[in-house]
Amino acid sequence: MGAVGGSIWHGIKGARNSPRGERLVGAISTIKARAPVTGGNFGVWGGMFSTFDCAIKGWRQKDDAWNAILSGFMTGGCLAIRSGPKSALGSAVACGILLGVFEGVGVLLSRVFNEGARPQLPPLPENITPQPTHS
Repeated sequence: MGAVGGSIWHGIKGARNSPRGERLVGAISTIKARAPVTGGNFGVWGGMFSTFDCAIKGWRQKDDAWNAILSGFMTGGCLAIRSGPKSALGSAVACGILLGVFEGVGVLLSRVFNEGARPQLPPLPENITPQPTHS
């Protein structure tokens, strides 16, 4: 996902920053240079997020939106810790808020799409035996 998104992003950026006759060559060279970096960064973020998510699920014994929010908070903080505690806290809060927004949108979309679902039929009684059919 990071490699595809990075290719699209850097392809457009490379084409825009190239002279008129060299747009395709500029886009391809920018993709070759920067898309692997973007893909790698996305992979590191995803791996760290998944690790924290599984650890928090195991610790809390629950599977809810708070796990993703806390995992995002911890991932953002860990990735920015080399910049100092103030920067790490800011990045942690930003990632936690971002994951909170994602979770909130997911909950809203599931509610909207589940409202239009067909109503469930009541279960059949268990003591009814099928009647033989006569031709």
